[in-house]
Amino acid sequence: MEGVAFSATFVNLQGTMAVLRRPNGQLAQIPLLRLSLADQVYIKNSLSPANPALTATPVPGAPGATPGPAVPATPDRTASIPPPEKRVWPTKVEVDSRAIEVKTVTEASAEQKYVYRSQAFEFSSEDKLAGSVMKEIARTFEATHALVAALPWGIDPKPPADLGYYQARFYVTRDSYIAAGGPQNSGGVYSQRDRIFRVPFPSLGLEMRGKTWFKDEKYQNDTIVHEITHQMMDDFLPFLPIWAIEGMAEYTRILPYRAGVFHVESHERGIKDYIKMEATQGITLKSLGSMMDHLHMTSQAWHERADNGGPEQHKLYFASCLMVYYFSHLDGDGKGARFLTYLDKIREARDAWDTFFKDPRVVRNKDGSITFPRDLPLPSQQKKDAYGLEQLPILLNGRDSAQLQKAVEDGYKKIGVPW
Repeated sequence: MEGVAFSATFVNLQGTMAVLRRPNGQLAQIPLLRLSLADQVYIKNSLSPANPALTATPVPGAPGATPGPAVPATPDRTASIPPPEKRVWPTKVEVDSRAIEVKTVTEASAEQKYVYRSQAFEFSSEDKLAGSVMKEIARTFEATHALVAALPWGIDPKPPADLGYYQARFYVTRDSYIAAGGPQNSGGVYSQRDRIFRVPFPSLGLEMRGKTWFKDEKYQNDTIVHEITHQMMDDFLPFLPIWAIEGMAEYTRILPYRAGVFHVESHERGIKDYIKMEATQGITLKSLGSMMDHLHMTSQAWHERADNGGPEQHKLYFASCLMVYYFSHLDGDGKGARFLTYLDKIREARDAWDTFFKDPRVVRNKDGSITFPRDLPLPSQQKKDAYGLEQLPILLNGRDSAQLQKAVEDGYKKIGVPW
């Protein structure tokens, strides 16, 4: 790595992340661009031409290289994703310091419009934020982006091509946040409709001292991480059942995090702390009911239950996180193979629709509708949660409701959590 000498063995390449094994056996993921030129050349030469999932562009400066960025060259968005059995869970994910270098784009006090950019995000604020404060905020956003990219889910998050950056808008007060469409009882919200993450200053841990906004260092960013995860998964969301959408976002938010580093290796501590926290709210494991029923819940049924109030909402999110954690770390081989295979099926649907929309005969209208020739068939995969529900047999692996319930309970008991 640039400026830092350490010993590690190259394992594989996942997207733009190099998976390395340290001498103590721990796995770590490092952005390819943070490695030295020599290491990048070594990795390029290590990638087998016989394996189409592992290909990279020549590194600038290497023999035969052409000018250009040292990034993996993939014929499509999934070409650099290894099969489930070859993917690894990172031990920790650290944000690249270059990703949180914030640039000021606009500061227009009369219009209450202040625009800043980090590597992957564009932030629009109603009030001016000092560079140091904006850098702290960007660190949480960029670290979450790095986390979702590093997890073996195969999400491969990229900013929307037509926008250039992920969009986030900050509101000084909760009133202005709600007026802009933020739900009454939320700390932040990601909207698929316009692909914008909206959040009020209090949810960012910002407080006014004198005439300057400061970041509260004791503030917990878990709600923000949850919503950013939705933003990273935008093109997966139409195909997933809501328990998976919310459970995966809850999973990222419970991972221990500090100063731009997610400690994925401490996921067991994270889930145990989460269970204890919910217990303080009177929500226990036994109060959740059938896990099979939860997995088959439609979005409509979810929202009908959520409308009953806080405790019901908590149970829905709690059960979702428990199931994502179970399928990731407690089911089968303990490496999440079934869950990764399930997400691969979701990605197949995403890719099919990506191909459809790339057809020049398909026109996206301003009202959100699309126009296309009658002889151009739509992808066979439904662009709604029904598709993800149809793929549940991958996760169930032949288990009925009682068998699944027992497997989940036994899994948690193995890590010292009695159901």
